[in-house]
Amino acid sequence: MAKNASTIALEADPNDPEDFDVSESGIEQALVARRKRVGRPRGSNKEPVTIRLDREVLERFKATGPGWQARINDVLRKASAQLSG
Repeated sequence: MAKNASTIALEADPNDPEDFDVSESGIEQALVARRKRVGRPRGSNKEPVTIRLDREVLERFKATGPGWQARINDVLRKASAQLSG
């Protein structure tokens, strides 16, 4: 199933096939809950940046699977520690 950015989940009783809260308030509550989940968690010290990397470097990190951005961050953190100390 393809992800759809406009799809939201509404709470309903799974044992009651007629329990679907599609009122305006139900939809608004679902949208508010969805907005809260988007983005980095509060208190995160991460900052989005744009950086140009060699294609080969990027391909190698991506080939390692999910978490490749965190692994790039780890490598850069270690390199920055060597530069300053």
